[in-house]
Amino acid sequence: MSVYTELGPDDIELILKDYALGELVSFEGIAAGIENSNFFVNTSNGRYVLTIFERMDEAELPYFMHLMHYLSEGDFPCPAVQIRNDGGMIFSFGDKQGCLVSCLPGDTLDVLHKVQLRSAGAVLARLHLAGDGFAERRNNPTYLDWIVRIGTDMQADVAAQYGAKAAKLLREELVWQQRNPAKGLPGGVIHADYFCDNILFCGNIVTGVIDFYYACDGVFAYDLAIAVNALAIDPESTVKANLEALLAGYEKVRPLCDAERQALPQMLRLAAVRFWVSRLYDALYPRKGAMVQVKDPEEYRRKLLWCRNFS
Repeated sequence: MSVYTELGPDDIELILKDYALGELVSFEGIAAGIENSNFFVNTSNGRYVLTIFERMDEAELPYFMHLMHYLSEGDFPCPAVQIRNDGGMIFSFGDKQGCLVSCLPGDTLDVLHKVQLRSAGAVLARLHLAGDGFAERRNNPTYLDWIVRIGTDMQADVAAQYGAKAAKLLREELVWQQRNPAKGLPGGVIHADYFCDNILFCGNIVTGVIDFYYACDGVFAYDLAIAVNALAIDPESTVKANLEALLAGYEKVRPLCDAERQALPQMLRLAAVRFWVSRLYDALYPRKGAMVQVKDPEEYRRKLLWCRNFS
């Protein structure tokens, strides 16, 4: 993710003293993403990812730690949270908190072909099944109510920065979504940020899923729609076979019910406007940081337009 908090070797060595993970060998900041400060940390015992949480509710952090621990213990390919010498999963750094997790094998890819999309779809379905026994609950903080509130508040600034057509599209979509809420769809633990930069591959096979800090209780079809928009849709050159490959991989593990299939077009639109709104917010109201990456809102405006024509 982006680096907002800068750490030096002395800082990391101090953090490592509370773990049995060996001595610090080297470290580097991770520039991809937009939410937390992340670093690769190499020790004499192995390679880890250190995260400093930048704008997350501290009361919610145990949920993410417990969820990753639950999933990794159940053989789902997600990072294993490293346990401190005192038995805790979270450390303090100044007025912030953080964690250390295992570094999974594999690399992120910018574009996925059909075989990789099938694997990504299958692993997302595995996640939806694997979370079934997890007892802790967390409501989705960036679902429809949040989308409408943030999107409405930004109307004037969107018009000024991106033009009247963009503001009109946003306003119309927010109205449509409120008039067409999806109800009664299956749900459970969802990732809610299943993008290429959160999926690791060795060759054509997914070897890991990372960044569970948007995970929550939610509608499975919505999580699938996030993945379709992020991984399979390019409004300029969308290949229908790519979308079909991701869905086929998913359904091989967890078949969709009729209600989910019928709701998928609406879910695609909802997922598209959710990430358009969040990218607009980050672009219009940027935060300071040492290595801050702001993703292009226009990508998701184009994807929303594509999704509005999907059937």
